Amino acid sequence: MQQIFNFVIRNKTFLLFLLLFSIALALTIQSHSYHRSKFINSANFLTGGVYGTMNSVDQYFNLKKENNILAEENKVLRELLFNKNSESDSTFIDSTFSKDHYKVTVADVYKNSYSATNNILTINKGRNDGIKEDFGVITSNGIVGIIDNTSNNYATVISILNTKSSINAKLKSSRHIGSLTWNTESPNIVQLEDVSQYAPVKVGDTIETGGESSIFPKGIGIGTISDFESDISGDTYTIQVKLFNDMTNLGTVYIIENLNRSEILNLENNSNE
Repeated sequence: MQQIFNFVIRNKTFLLFLLLFSIALALTIQSHSYHRSKFINSANFLTGGVYGTMNSVDQYFNLKKENNILAEENKVLRELLFNKNSESDSTFIDSTFSKDHYKVTVADVYKNSYSATNNILTINKGRNDGIKEDFGVITSNGIVGIIDNTSNNYATVISILNTKSSINAKLKSSRHIGSLTWNTESPNIVQLEDVSQYAPVKVGDTIETGGESSIFPKGIGIGTISDFESDISGDTYTIQVKLFNDMTNLGTVYIIENLNRSEILNLENNSNE
């Protein structure tokens, strides 16, 4: 306390000046509308800047929460989209018996390999979340792979960058079907094989899921044609597909469950007996 008194005594002249200056400034602002308006505008500017900075900081620390909210909203929208597309395949739908065909679950990628020949991802959803083998995995940009194995809380995914992967895909423009594989040369390019020579293939055309399996709905984007060539037989094309996904940088993914998969597989198995 004594130091405060000493500081006031040493600087009494300067402090008196500041006091008188503040009183004069306040009287000037109060008595002149122009000065008052300028002061208010300046105060609002400073206050707005402070609040804007604080809001930016708050938003930064809430990014994870906001991302989770967006992921959940995307999950709902994708379920609606997949189920709408599956219903539109039928020429007639009795609304009394119509039901959802697909369920979507949000997950985070914990581990992602893309430089080996048989790449695997690990995600943070497993049997406790209803995840099973052969569920499809996608991002907002396109397909990622297929669930290969599950534990209680985690699952592994066979990436499309895996020599064991083979996924039904088609040309969006003509609906010609092929098999999507990977030759291990680039994490950005996969191959669509066994496409009929009668298909009107063009560089830049879109490749998407064909819908002829019980894993992925039709119409999920995969990539665009970057190059193509005829096979040795001359009957089919091998198409180079530049992926929409950056497979080296995966965060949030969506797991797709076909709710009719068991029924479809049972029917197909019985037909093959």
